[in-house]
Amino acid sequence: MEYKDYYKVLGVERGADVDEIKRAYKKLARKYHPDVSKEADAERQFKAVNEAYHVLKDPEKRKAYDQLGSHWREGESVRPPPGWQAQGFREEDLGGFSDFFSQAFGGGFGREGGFRVRGEDVHAVIEIRLEDAYHGGSRNLSLQGQDRDEQGRTMLRTRQLNVQIPRGIHQGQQIRLSGQGGPGIGGGASGDLYLEVRFSPHPLYRAEGRDIFLELPITPWEAALGSRVSVPTLGGRVDMTIPAGSQSGRKLRLKERGLPGKPPGDQYLVLHIETPPADTEAARALYQRMARELPFDPRKARGI
Repeated sequence: MEYKDYYKVLGVERGADVDEIKRAYKKLARKYHPDVSKEADAERQFKAVNEAYHVLKDPEKRKAYDQLGSHWREGESVRPPPGWQAQGFREEDLGGFSDFFSQAFGGGFGREGGFRVRGEDVHAVIEIRLEDAYHGGSRNLSLQGQDRDEQGRTMLRTRQLNVQIPRGIHQGQQIRLSGQGGPGIGGGASGDLYLEVRFSPHPLYRAEGRDIFLELPITPWEAALGSRVSVPTLGGRVDMTIPAGSQSGRKLRLKERGLPGKPPGDQYLVLHIETPPADTEAARALYQRMARELPFDPRKARGI
């Protein structure tokens, strides 16, 4: 019999780990599966890929195969040595694999369901409002993706999905929808759909993880004298104390007023002092009086 190089069939190195072997198998199985492939020798290629995978995915079977094939190359005549017994291969592992497999190992794995291939996982982005992340909610999505008809032909189909938004989810997290990914082959299970969460631009807030930031405009006298002001949060308005002598850029924290979670986030108020316009005679007179009576030079204090 001629030696079959299973590593070459899957296109992997002899030292490939199980994950590499699995990825190679899935790729080739989709390429050559008789239900979908247009290759002239798809069925033969698929059987070869299936046979190689079912040997190399199992540590005991792979070890036995490596021991048998350590001195042969693809296509060379090989005969198992006297007393050869492949570990990990059972009498009930019968199937329609190659003569090489049958003679070398005395069986196959055709009944293990190798013709079934799980569908690919699909990744997409969902854009939600900060309010939905805070309170939780749901979104209706129209998703266009591949599906198969009763004859196994690939087609595009639009599906309507109702997506539940978990309370406290933050940007970058994923929502997993089981079985809503790519269709399987040969009766295999569908893959999953992963939706990466992004926040829509908000007129007031920006988010960093579970923390929420709000730029809060205040007057010069509120900053200088201190004040009590009402500020919005995702959970409703709260009263906040502005300490006397505050400057633009100062951050004030509202504990646990960010997105829910364990622990919950905080809300930060970034103060921004806004100067009233000198657009009336009275306003200009007030500014002129301040200039005379408040000898304040912010540049001098910073050595500018």
